[in-house]
Amino acid sequence: MLSVEGLESAYGDSRILFGIDLAVARGEVVTLLGRNGMGKTTTVKSIFGLLKPRAGRILIDGEDMAGRPSHLVARRGLGLVPEGRQVFPTLSVEENLVATHRGGRGAKWNLEAVYRLFPRLKERRRNGGDQLSGGEQQMLAIGRALMTNPRLVVLDEATEGLAPLIREEIWACLRAIKDEGEAILVIDKNVDALARFADRHVVIEKGRVVWTGTSAALREAPEVKDRFLHV
Repeated sequence: MLSVEGLESAYGDSRILFGIDLAVARGEVVTLLGRNGMGKTTTVKSIFGLLKPRAGRILIDGEDMAGRPSHLVARRGLGLVPEGRQVFPTLSVEENLVATHRGGRGAKWNLEAVYRLFPRLKERRRNGGDQLSGGEQQMLAIGRALMTNPRLVVLDEATEGLAPLIREEIWACLRAIKDEGEAILVIDKNVDALARFADRHVVIEKGRVVWTGTSAALREAPEVKDRFLHV
């Protein structure tokens, strides 16, 4: 469904990505791993049209969307849960969700579906976005992305800064999303949790892909974690 080929991106004269290749098939969960500053968020911004690539292709169902505006990328079925959550602080939980709803034939994500996934959001549906805990804001950010009825959900730092119990709740909800058949591209530092959840992994170092493989292969390659993932 998504294929990134030879992606190169920069901020001004400062090059960040040097030929990134990755792919996500329908219903597959793929991670993008690496230490801070290695180019993970830049890759996400490039995919979503928030940063225009210098070179490479970003294929969605075979159509090259590199450099296209973000709203066109979203219409092709990509939903983003951004780093830092970025919920609308002055809107209620329900208004945050309704604001991004995109229905149509076969659409399975609506308010009730999101509330079933995240009962806590239903309890807090009248609260403003700035009245939620960090974990609740992350649930809202995920729910907001699902309300676009995407075919691929991209999560940038899925559980960053969350308490252990809340992290487990987020992982459980992501497994439920996977069980619904959604494709997921996820960035997170919790490698052990990702290895239990994801199908494949892409590790980047200084803007280049240095390792790819399945969860089983990652568990059997401690040198990959030691060299490229541990601080």
